[in-house]
Amino acid sequence: MSDKSVFVEKQYLGREWIPITIRLVLALFCFAAYFFTDERERNGDLLAIVGFVIIIISIIMGFLLHFSTRVINKSILLDGLWSTRRVKIDLNSIVKVEKGTYSRYLFNNPVYNLHTKGTIRFYAAGNDAIHLTDRDGLVYIIGSQHANEFLRAIKGEMKSV
Repeated sequence: MSDKSVFVEKQYLGREWIPITIRLVLALFCFAAYFFTDERERNGDLLAIVGFVIIIISIIMGFLLHFSTRVINKSILLDGLWSTRRVKIDLNSIVKVEKGTYSRYLFNNPVYNLHTKGTIRFYAAGNDAIHLTDRDGLVYIIGSQHANEFLRAIKGEMKSV
């Protein structure tokens, strides 16, 4: 067994375009409200501070790793943030692998190891996902920004002896 990863993908919390846009619109609203407040109001400065804090938090979230996905030694390893457990999915127990969409909704919250209705979800950004079904009927939905490469790596590991 080699310790070389076949596929590696890192997904960050603050790099999805829709939440970035929402945060920037909120910051612009704070700056516009600050601009139109009278000089007599002491709380007007608070709007500028809140606008700058929103922008700083957005920049920090752009570098905050949500989880990383690795395909290695006939398994998929998912590492999350500091206090999350490492999830290892054994590819020997997988009976079906397919590429699909993560969700039909426009807005999706980032999740890590979310168990709902017989599925386990991992998602940070993007529209595509890999759907894995194991022998027990449990479905893993792993969101990916490079779904074609991820699917190719999984199928390659499943075929190798």
